[in-house]
Formats: sequence, C-alpha cells, structure tokens
Amino acid sequence: MPSILIVEDEIAIADTLLFALQGEGFGVQRVALAQEALATLRAIPIDLVILDVGLPDMSGFECCKALRRFSAVPVMFLTARAEEVDRVVGLEIGADDYVVKPVDLHELAARLRALVRRAHGQPQECLTAQDVVLDPASRTVRKADVAIALSNREFALLQAFMLSAGRVLSREQLEQQLYSWGQEVDSNAIEVHIHNLRRKLGNTLIHTVRGVGYTLMRDAPAP
Repeated sequence: MPSILIVEDEIAIADTLLFALQGEGFGVQRVALAQEALATLRAIPIDLVILDVGLPDMSGFECCKALRRFSAVPVMFLTARAEEVDRVVGLEIGADDYVVKPVDLHELAARLRALVRRAHGQPQECLTAQDVVLDPASRTVRKADVAIALSNREFALLQAFMLSAGRVLSREQLEQQLYSWGQEVDSNAIEVHIHNLRRKLGNTLIHTVRGVGYTLMRDAPAP
C-alpha cells in the first residue's frame, strides 16, 4: 500500500483528501505545517507527498526546496494558485506534478499512482477505452492497433477523458486541463478538439451530456 503524506492546513480539504485516498487504497497521513512535514519525512518512509503552496509557517515552495536537500520522494503540489509562473516555479524547484484545485479525486488518485510507479522505475500503465489505447510514456495513441496522430492538445484532452472515464466533465474542467490560467481560450475550442477526436477515433468514444459536458465511454455501446 503506497503511503502518502498530505501537507494541508485547511481541515476540510485535508479531510476530503484523506478519506478519498484511503478509499483508493493509499495509506495516508496528514500534517498542517511545513516543518511537521519535514520532520515526518526524516522520521518515517513515505512514498509520495501532496503539498499545498500556502502553508502557515513557510511556503510550499520553500518546503519543497528544503525537502530536496535530503529526499527524492515524489512531490505533487495541490493548490489553488493557478498562475503559470507558479506552475513553472513548482516544477523547477523539484516537484514532480502541479495540480490546481479543484480536481476530480479519481483523476488525482490516478496521477498519484503514476508518480509512485515512476519513482519505483515501473512503466506508466496504458489507458484503454473501447479499441483505443493511450500510452502516456511514449505519448502515442492506437485505435484497433493502428497508430493515430493527435496534436498535443488532442492528446491531453483524450488523456483527461480516459483518466475520468465514465464521469461527466464540464467544458470548464476540460479547459483547465488544456490551457494555462489567464490564457485566452476560444469559446468553441473544446468543441473543436472533441470534433477532431471523434473524427479520428470514432463517434462512440466521447458522448455529449446536454447542458452538462462530456463523458468518455470505456465500453462500446451494444449493437
């Protein structure tokens, strides 16, 4: 069972993460301060750290830099700070992932499992839906064992759908996956990307839920 340390001072958020990730099969501990996190990581083995940026005693960025002086444990920033400069800083000081709140908890668990596998030298698992296979490591997509060329945003959109297969994603949630905070997005950009995915991968994969968003169907509909 992978062990996770949540470093989050907002009790409601920490509680939500703790119960959700325990339900996904993780062993979870939580602390509210950066100094508590550093002490915990020196004392016991931890497989992965979820780190907020805005902590009371020091910033998450400073905590990550201090952590990197003695540990290579994977670090995911989970924060409301969506500015692109913060993403860049977080990754450059040694974080392995940077996720902006709010986030789908099933997708979060999938990202965490991928980080744990990578840290242990295991390949990232391919994602499969119907006859489509997405390989995150090689960034390739195959349909019925035929390679399909996708743009970077089409690939990112398909990966977001596959990580949340069976759940409805709103256009706003999909825009957060594809575009940086503050970046101008055409009103029909998501619809255009989905149209292109349907054209390349077939019409049975991504369904429109009118008035709500879109969902990816893992299994093909019955004939």
